[in-house]
Amino acid sequence: MARIVSILACLLIVVMDIAAGILGIKAEAAQNQVKHMRLWLFECKDPSQEAFTLGVAAAALLALAHVLANLLGGCSICTQGEISKASPSRQCSLVCLILTWVALAIGLGLLVIGTMSNNKSRTSCGFTHHHYLSLGGILCFVHAGFSVGYYVTATASLTD
Repeated sequence: MARIVSILACLLIVVMDIAAGILGIKAEAAQNQVKHMRLWLFECKDPSQEAFTLGVAAAALLALAHVLANLLGGCSICTQGEISKASPSRQCSLVCLILTWVALAIGLGLLVIGTMSNNKSRTSCGFTHHHYLSLGGILCFVHAGFSVGYYVTATASLTD
């Protein structure tokens, strides 16, 4: 029974991250459909309400998947001495945990920057801000891989 719950938890985390990635890429596509004028490195564009909504949904799903992965994986902090004495699966779990936090920080940052550029009250002119939403969406897929790696190694290290 515990094995089925673990598999379902992994699938839920992966589905949430994949949905966030797809929403981020769709937000980029919606952003590219709005009217804009481009002159070399400078660009003026109208905000896209659809891109804003999809970006918010992608950021929320990414954050929720991260919280779920950390709660289910048993987020634990170790001292330097405990890390060097820990089993290889525990060390791998810690590496995956750190990489999930890095993927979250960069991916969420890119999604928020791309989403805020599509805020309804903001018509932006300035340097081009291309591909923030799609890069954030791609990092959602990376986050899914590291989250599953963390969850699997964390639950495996509990049996050590």
